[in-house]
Amino acid sequence: MDFGFTAEQEMLRDSARKFLDAECPPALVRAMIASPTAHASELWRRIAELGWLGVMVPEAYGGLGGSFLDLTVILEEAGRALLPGPFFASAVLGTSALCAAGSAAQRERLLPAVARGDLVLALAPGAADEAGDTHHAALRARPHGDGYVVGGEEPFVLDAHVADTIVVAARIAGAETTTLFLVEARTPGVEILPLRTVDMTRRQCTLRLHDVPVAAGDVLGAPGTGWPVLRRVLARAESALASELVGTSQRALEMSVAYANTRTQFGRPIGSFQAIKHKCVDMMVAVENARSLAYYAAWTVAEDVPEAGQAVAMAKAYCSDMGKTVTSEAIQVHGGIGFTWEHDLHLYYRRALASEATFGTAVAHRERIARAMLAATR
Repeated sequence: MDFGFTAEQEMLRDSARKFLDAECPPALVRAMIASPTAHASELWRRIAELGWLGVMVPEAYGGLGGSFLDLTVILEEAGRALLPGPFFASAVLGTSALCAAGSAAQRERLLPAVARGDLVLALAPGAADEAGDTHHAALRARPHGDGYVVGGEEPFVLDAHVADTIVVAARIAGAETTTLFLVEARTPGVEILPLRTVDMTRRQCTLRLHDVPVAAGDVLGAPGTGWPVLRRVLARAESALASELVGTSQRALEMSVAYANTRTQFGRPIGSFQAIKHKCVDMMVAVENARSLAYYAAWTVAEDVPEAGQAVAMAKAYCSDMGKTVTSEAIQVHGGIGFTWEHDLHLYYRRALASEATFGTAVAHRERIARAMLAATR
């Protein structure tokens, strides 16, 4: 098996890095942290022009018709640059759900606008159990006329405050399974409350639906078929976060090595001291191990192979721990200056903390792996 990236994907990686280095410097990231939405409209427009928002959108709907591996390349560079805004929510979560379960009419109506950057998607997925086998929907729906009424509250919905359409998972009264609905964010009865979290480059919100009417034509897929779709979407999301964490940690490592080679103590660069050298080597080994796991997980998801579930859980667990450790160690390498607000390293540490908690902590994913291992021995 060849798990390497193609020449075209490596070219995409190089162009993405150059673009983000130029268009998404730390100054912009800090400005977005201080902004009400963390959504840079001009940067969003440029990203749309590059086609990134439609990487996984079929060409028939105005996208690039690419694969999840193509998007993985961009996501690693986005993590390296701490790309703010709803790129992850729209290009990974919402687009995956719509492509997987949307009808031809729904795709025709929404996907071209998503690819152009004119429409932002978000996803309120509910939660899976620790084993990843069953789904718990925080929202409830009931039949009403020719459609449904959806109500309830779900916390920690990524970038719902700037979304135009939200894919919500809800349980229809009397049903045992989950159904997906398309809810327009500006529909009366939709309340979105932005939260103050550790990483303000990617906002999270509490979504409250006060008996919001949803037409039958806005059911995503058939009623009761939401969980199999969500399971695939969440696998992509977890794999995507692992790849982002690799990029984030790689940049923290690069900053540490550069600082160790220029900062002097006792007339010598601190990088010549054994303690610093060994710390940087340990960081590099952790990043490279994580990169291998993240790439393999992305391949299993893209190819939809049976071992995808375990591969994604392993990647998310390891990359989560690695991200926190490497960004924390990077602060230690920098010494006192690394603890200041003025230095950028805390931004990487914050992103690592938030990504570890999103879509299951390392502990939760290790539980999934352990249960799968036990099940295989029975």
